[in-house]
Amino acid sequence: MKYSKVQITSLGYELAPVVVTSSELESRLEPLYKALRFPAGQLQALTGIRERRWWEPGYPLSRGAAAAGKKALDAAGVRPEDIGVLIYTGVCREQFEPATACRVAANLGIGGNAAIFDISNACLGVLNGILEVANRIELGQIRAGLVVSCESAREINDIMINRMLAEKNMGQFASSVATLTGGSGAVAVLLTDGSFGGNRGHRLLGGITKAAPEHNNLCLWGVTPDGSGKYVQQMSTDAVSVMNFGVELGRKTWAAFLPEVGWQSSQVDRVVCHQVGSAHQSAILKTLGIPADKDFTTFEYLGNMGTVSLPLTLAIAAERDEVMPGEKVGLLGIGSGLNCLMLGVQW
Repeated sequence: MKYSKVQITSLGYELAPVVVTSSELESRLEPLYKALRFPAGQLQALTGIRERRWWEPGYPLSRGAAAAGKKALDAAGVRPEDIGVLIYTGVCREQFEPATACRVAANLGIGGNAAIFDISNACLGVLNGILEVANRIELGQIRAGLVVSCESAREINDIMINRMLAEKNMGQFASSVATLTGGSGAVAVLLTDGSFGGNRGHRLLGGITKAAPEHNNLCLWGVTPDGSGKYVQQMSTDAVSVMNFGVELGRKTWAAFLPEVGWQSSQVDRVVCHQVGSAHQSAILKTLGIPADKDFTTFEYLGNMGTVSLPLTLAIAAERDEVMPGEKVGLLGIGSGLNCLMLGVQW
């Protein structure tokens, strides 16, 4: 995939207000820790995450996505009526139907001739949404499109903590520990054809996708029958296999990505990866031969926000001048399924 007319014009984001430390989660799990004879500090030691953020109970996903979207529109001076497509891409959605994108669009005043819909692809949703918008811009169908997402980790964490406390065994802890990395947040990515003026965008050069769908059972999050006619959320992750097979898929994707965007590995100035934790970061950077000082991370204090993590991390990097004009930036996403998507941006 190559693009000649597409810019990432602006980014907007919302941080959830409730800070939850790993120590706080461990205090809730104290009976489990005692049963398994775990010392305090295991969660941060395993993941590198000292805290994450959650929304207040009942916070509407569409509200967070719309707030991020408004920031992106305002930053670029693009009007809601200029948007040709709005895509909501979160794992978390408000209803089975209608599309959460519809409520976001209504909150932003986007309608008329705009295409409005949801897409879902685990943690790669926003990156997939970027490609959907980029294709429409490249074909001349629209001048601007908005990709939004909002993720919430509070509910599934509460459920899985209660389950771990009820069962108090190593197997349940091992399959649930990845859930405890979950953070909450919202993000928006505004893409345009560069015709709005007054706002220098960042050129999207292209990207590549690769998949290993045979590993579709490694990370599962959904609703299951509870045996009494009701349904409950459940999440389980084979974290070791996700890392090992994901890193291998990342290696194959990186090898195809560089020639697709016309870069040598040494020419990449900065990378932003999906934010999982310290072990995943170390493994992927080592495998791809990327120096650690070229990566920018937020997982230490924001955790894993699913689809929101990578683009929000990019936005913070830009705010802090960790990404500078003219630099070659690789956006490296790996999501359960398994799928891998890498995008190249001339900042």
